[in-house]
Amino acid sequence: MNTFPVTRSILNAKELGDYIISQYDLDNSTGCSLFRTGMNHTYMLTGNSTKHVLRLYCHNWRTKQEIEEEISLLLSLKEKGLNISYPVPDANGNYIQEINAPEGIRYAVVFSFAEGGKVRFIDEDTCFYIGTIMGKFHQATKSKTYKRINYNTQTLTELPYQYANTYFHDDLPEMQYLKALGKDIKQLFEQTLLEQGVVHLDMWYDNMAITNENEVTVFDFDFFGNGPLILDVAYFCKHLFIIEPNKEVHSKKAKAFINGYQSINTLSQQELNIIPHAAAAVFIFYLGVQSQRFDWSNIFLSENYLKMYVGRIQSWMEYHNKKQ
Repeated sequence: MNTFPVTRSILNAKELGDYIISQYDLDNSTGCSLFRTGMNHTYMLTGNSTKHVLRLYCHNWRTKQEIEEEISLLLSLKEKGLNISYPVPDANGNYIQEINAPEGIRYAVVFSFAEGGKVRFIDEDTCFYIGTIMGKFHQATKSKTYKRINYNTQTLTELPYQYANTYFHDDLPEMQYLKALGKDIKQLFEQTLLEQGVVHLDMWYDNMAITNENEVTVFDFDFFGNGPLILDVAYFCKHLFIIEPNKEVHSKKAKAFINGYQSINTLSQQELNIIPHAAAAVFIFYLGVQSQRFDWSNIFLSENYLKMYVGRIQSWMEYHNKKQ
């Protein structure tokens, strides 16, 4: 019987762990367990006194150069004293391992463990503090560019619409809404002077560890790239909006977050005004990612999911239209 090729494999945690332990001279007590599959696969490396996180990039998801750029950014941020999960070198000083998986080469990187847990409902003080963290990140990377994706209206809305269009017909009301919104976003972005720099593009509670002392560590820079800084600000505000059912409370938390950010990095009134459309642009981008990565996200790609996903964008835009 022939063995068929695979698109995505889940590597055995025991065998993968043995290999990583030997490469990194980790304590023999270290165990490796699969934590999560998704855009990439995440494994926990847990010893008697140490803990690390292993990210196993999916085949053909990121090039080696893109991962090298991510490592370069993180080491720079660590050197500047920012609270981030940083890459750890192996015994020979290498940061990237090449794993010969059934589908082809997959890259692996070991990261420091972010102490704390995920906090879904963040209080105003912590929102302010997270704003300062984001502001420091943007300040630390000003005037820098990396060999990564450039976030603009083509990569944020136009291409993602095409990816989604592979699965959803133009005639669907939700697709018509996204197309019209994409045109509005393009027009606004062309008319507004937006400060450019390095953006995380996925900074929300799911990619932060918060301790009982409210120390915050940011991780998962897989989507970082070059683009308008307001994208990160808007994206965090949009998640606050989704999470917090009481919109008055949401408004206070968003204000605290923006105040924290502006205590480090000032936003123009034009940038503040464009927050609703900037957040919508990032959400359209992620619909495109789900469409591109059908092997990972096909459980989401149904018309019911599209209605829910676009409905969240619509309610966000309607909320801001009423405020205006």
